[in-house]
Amino acid sequence: MNGVTQFLGGSPLSVLIRLVILSVVVGFILAWLDIRPMELVDWIVGLFEWAWTSIFGSLNRAVDYFLLGAVIVVPLFLLSRLLKTANRG
Repeated sequence: MNGVTQFLGGSPLSVLIRLVILSVVVGFILAWLDIRPMELVDWIVGLFEWAWTSIFGSLNRAVDYFLLGAVIVVPLFLLSRLLKTANRG
């Protein structure tokens, strides 16, 4: 068995025939469902855009919340450490 046959999982001609038949069947089903190729591509692109916005949009909000909280928390922490050091000395 050569490398191409092993990679494809069969002889190139038989794989090509199976892919053609499968493509026609899937194309028939998509046409029956009235789904056009560009609609499918747009849906996939929209899915990735939604995922990107959801993940990194949430991270942007998390950074905003962190900075907003840090404006209060860090000075209070430093003040408490200074007061603790002053009380010891």
